[in-house]
Amino acid sequence: MPALMIQGCGSDVGKSTIVAGLCRLFTNRGLIVRPFKPQNMSNNAAVTADGGEIGRAQAVQARACRTAPTVDMNPVLLKPQSDVGAQLIVRGQMQGTWPARGYQERKQALLGVALESYRALERQADLLLIEGAGSPAETNLRANDIANMGFAHAADVPVLLLGDIDRGHVIAALVGAHTVLDDADRARIRGFAINKFRGDPTLFDDGRREITARTGWADLGMVPFLPGAYRLPAEDAVVLGRARSSNGASCKIVVPMLSRIANFDEFDPLRAEASVDFSFVPPGTALPGDADLIILPGTKATLADLAFLRTQGWDIDIQAHVRRGGRMLGICGGYQLLGRRIADPNGIEGAPSDADGLGLLDVETVMTPAKILRDVRGTLVRGGASVSGYEMHVGRTTGPATARPFLHGTNGGAVSPDGRIAGIYLHGLFANGAARAALLAELGAASDGEDHDAKIDAALDEIAALLERSLDINAVSRIAGLLP
Repeated sequence: MPALMIQGCGSDVGKSTIVAGLCRLFTNRGLIVRPFKPQNMSNNAAVTADGGEIGRAQAVQARACRTAPTVDMNPVLLKPQSDVGAQLIVRGQMQGTWPARGYQERKQALLGVALESYRALERQADLLLIEGAGSPAETNLRANDIANMGFAHAADVPVLLLGDIDRGHVIAALVGAHTVLDDADRARIRGFAINKFRGDPTLFDDGRREITARTGWADLGMVPFLPGAYRLPAEDAVVLGRARSSNGASCKIVVPMLSRIANFDEFDPLRAEASVDFSFVPPGTALPGDADLIILPGTKATLADLAFLRTQGWDIDIQAHVRRGGRMLGICGGYQLLGRRIADPNGIEGAPSDADGLGLLDVETVMTPAKILRDVRGTLVRGGASVSGYEMHVGRTTGPATARPFLHGTNGGAVSPDGRIAGIYLHGLFANGAARAALLAELGAASDGEDHDAKIDAALDEIAALLERSLDINAVSRIAGLLP
């Protein structure tokens, strides 16, 4: 079965983007392509067509293949809930919260799950493109590995190793990986590529020759810095600190960076609007007093982030914002934070506990063991624009404020009597062009009105075209088994 695994010299070296670009490239050539990542760690997730959840990157890669995402594309997903533990998702379904050490002991059993999903995708496709996690050179994690070389050996797939020249020391990263890997893992790598190069590529010709001389791996090309990558949804929270210009903006929208912020990619459409001064507010920084709208985002641990929010003094900033007539919107966990009370009697997020919420909406939330995962369609109560998205949460929210829904449709959320405070469980609200335009109009800002999915597709086509020019695609095809 033709297949290729893209591993990297570290996190955030561009593996997800390169896999997505190659998915679109080979799909455009008429092949049936499927993405796969045996193990992912991210709080940005997507609901699948078969009723589960997977990492956001694999959903984007499925879109690049022009197919619906399924749980087999990312059979093991870890969603961090604390510094030492994470919610474990297996084939799209929650399996409880696991401490890091406990998960390490269970990993080998999960390799069988990953292989089962991989074989299911094999039966559908002409080519499988697999994304690794972190780096195979983290040899302290090699035992029982299912994310990189452990999986590559089990599935018998060749590996392309990706280096990131933008962060520097790319020669050391690639040659260092060759040095620390054992003979079997080293032989599994059939070639390398350089990612995120800026400027004249010939200036690094000597560097590429040195890497080949020191490793014996084939040089498969050097990818320029890809502007389209910034238009794709991101999984890693490192992107939250990236600023953008706000010259000429008509309104100011801010999102506090909760400690377990989840699904933050849903704000990408707002960040792309020229009329919006949008920013994530980092811990240790007050929420600005001139914001038109504060959005409380989703969180992987609502009660813990309620305490975190108060530790930052953001509850005081929010109350002042509301007194000044500012607007609030809570999404998913952020919706729960806006209510009067949050209770976790079964210890879904940790030890059983409860706490008073911000008290801005007359609702209460009780955490429940069952996780809601579903696609949602509806219309805005104000303006009537159609919306589509998904729900992904534990907890049931009830109370008098739900009699004033934000949306017409299933689980329409709640709105305060004066209309300035609202909460919904729907993720993906801002991706809908007409809905985003209606919401921004209430803040006195214009919108381009484009559906965000169209922008993602354009970015994928742009990335695929650049990979076609910068990588030796015939060599990549031979390594993957597409060509003799």
